[in-house]
Amino acid sequence: MQHAVGAPLPPPQGPGNGPAGWSHQAQHPGPPGHPGRPPIPPPPPGQSWTGPAPRHAPVPPSRETTGHVQLPPGGPVPLPAPAEPGTGAATLAVLLIGPAGAGKTTVARLWAARRRVPTAHVSLDDVREWVCAGFADPQAGWNDHSEAQYRLARRTCGFAARNFLANGISCILDDAVFPDRPVVGLGGWKRHVGPGLLPVVLLPGLEVVLERNAARSGNRRLSDEEVARIHGRMAGWYGSGLPIIDNSTYDVETTARVLDDVLARSIASPPTW
Repeated sequence: MQHAVGAPLPPPQGPGNGPAGWSHQAQHPGPPGHPGRPPIPPPPPGQSWTGPAPRHAPVPPSRETTGHVQLPPGGPVPLPAPAEPGTGAATLAVLLIGPAGAGKTTVARLWAARRRVPTAHVSLDDVREWVCAGFADPQAGWNDHSEAQYRLARRTCGFAARNFLANGISCILDDAVFPDRPVVGLGGWKRHVGPGLLPVVLLPGLEVVLERNAARSGNRRLSDEEVARIHGRMAGWYGSGLPIIDNSTYDVETTARVLDDVLARSIASPPTW
């Protein structure tokens, strides 16, 4: 295993010459022919009245929002107590990266299920396959059609993740993100999920992913040549500064536990990718 650690208020109401637009000496005119109401008396000695704090104007949606849902402020939530092992009760967004056969989906699902705080798992492949008629299978060739469906699926995953996070639910996503291909790179995930996203690479040996791929069926099973090509490109993550887990000799339970430890260190020292 290798670690290189260290996927939306109105403005102040009314004019005035007091704090936050309030005026304690403001006059309120009465009906015609009647004297105006007396001035509002000042607060008793020893007390203060500053009025409500100013409220901020609405922030227009930007490229960093999906579905106009704003992420909670700040980056990853720190551990609640140093004594707690792993990620503890932190609310966080995780992107698990790896080639076909790395075990991303299985590990992500188990990690999410074993946390003691609400955590959701969103798989990009599952979301892509929501398209039934007209599904653009990348195995038939990467073209404008398949790329458009990939982008749509990634935005959909990002929208789901932001909604989960806004409601206090952590989220782990999994995807085969290539280090040398901007179209399916980290930038898109960061844009759709938010700056607090924690990426981790799951990269076992080639013989392991070939064996796992052979046990698959349907359109999830790739040719050996394609698996080897994807695995080779994933090696570009070495030296990237992202945490890498070689789970060649780990079972799913162990990999999920190691992932939690790696994420805990990422929370303590947020990545600068």
